[in-house]
Amino acid sequence: MRILLLFIFGFSLTLAFDNGLGKKPQMGWNSWNKFACNINETVILQTAEKMKELGLLEYGYEYIVMDDCYALKERDPISHKMVEDAAKFPNGIRSLSRRIHELGFKFGMYSSAGKYTCAGYPGSLHYEKIDAETFVNDWEIDYLKYDNCFNEGNSGTPQISYQRYEAMSKALLQTGRPVFYSLCQWGEDQVWDWGSTVANSWRITGDIYDSFDRYDDRCPCQTYDCRAVQGGMCSMTNILEKAVPLGQKAGPFSGWNDLDSLEVGNGGMSTDEYKAHFTLWAILKSPLVLGNDVTDMSKEDFNIVTNKAIIAINQDDSNPAYRVWKKPVSGGHLHLFTNILKDGTFAVTLFNSGNKVNNTVLNFEDIFLTDRVNAAKSFEFTELWTNETTLVSKELSTSIDAHSVKIWWLNCPKDICNKTTSVMHDEL
Repeated sequence: MRILLLFIFGFSLTLAFDNGLGKKPQMGWNSWNKFACNINETVILQTAEKMKELGLLEYGYEYIVMDDCYALKERDPISHKMVEDAAKFPNGIRSLSRRIHELGFKFGMYSSAGKYTCAGYPGSLHYEKIDAETFVNDWEIDYLKYDNCFNEGNSGTPQISYQRYEAMSKALLQTGRPVFYSLCQWGEDQVWDWGSTVANSWRITGDIYDSFDRYDDRCPCQTYDCRAVQGGMCSMTNILEKAVPLGQKAGPFSGWNDLDSLEVGNGGMSTDEYKAHFTLWAILKSPLVLGNDVTDMSKEDFNIVTNKAIIAINQDDSNPAYRVWKKPVSGGHLHLFTNILKDGTFAVTLFNSGNKVNNTVLNFEDIFLTDRVNAAKSFEFTELWTNETTLVSKELSTSIDAHSVKIWWLNCPKDICNKTTSVMHDEL
């Protein structure tokens, strides 16, 4: 299908857009989920300073991304450049950017591939070259989140949307400074089929809402194959269902499906639900972008977003998890996912979206599908939230709470693996 699209659009048959960035899903913080338009120099800088103090940079959270509402409502009448709001940024955005860089972070900003941004500020449609030069040369950005509001009808087919987003892609490249390019295109016009040719990551759904599974007509369907607009106010599980079938569209040689910023710490879900949210985003190789007020983050929430083992899966040079099965339970489903990591080891995730505790058996034949060699081995299962390790053969019996997740890293000790491989070789 992708090759057909490439042929139709006349794209060069390259593996992906390559600006030297995006080899791993991006990590950082974005202002929108918590602050929306209530941003200013103090909010952005205090966030960066607190992230530095908490050591979040060392965990990989390197981008500080300032979202919508930083500009005046009108462009400069002579240069046609965007103008920062001096009341919000008395020292200017360039000064803010440099102070963030001095802290060791990279600085990101926002615009829309439309006449206006989603909050009604000047968008970059037809101003791509001017705005790219402003962002890069004047404000020294390292990252651009590029939205889809007020696009003047320039959507409806993959080719039309592609051309609109390609214009900014080319303009950024022409500045000569590598800029991580993140499309916020809401999953319209099958962005997963062409996003990798112009950008480093691409949103595949409407905006996230801080809820585990609340239904909302504004997020109109439960699967990725929506012919209607994806909408907004999407619960965590709604986004999950849209994302799972698209894992094959992302990876180290293409770019990343973006499931939207994390809601951990914003108060709409329980601790178990936030653990599930963080784990699922990580294994599906979504960008891990914090969306909370990090200056007022609880110890529990901090421990969730700094789970090194789960972050390592997200940042591993491998493809997103695939779902092995999905089984109905009271109030939801049990889901089983497998990640095949670069070093040949595995991560296995069990997610219970139902409303009751469930007992289940994970069979190696399911975990490894057609891989008879590994299905015959014994593995040490280390659960990455509790650090409990168990030696398992053939199947694992486990219990999982409602709205919860369990994730194991599977390691086969050499003495056991060598013995098992020898036996399998004799049988074959």
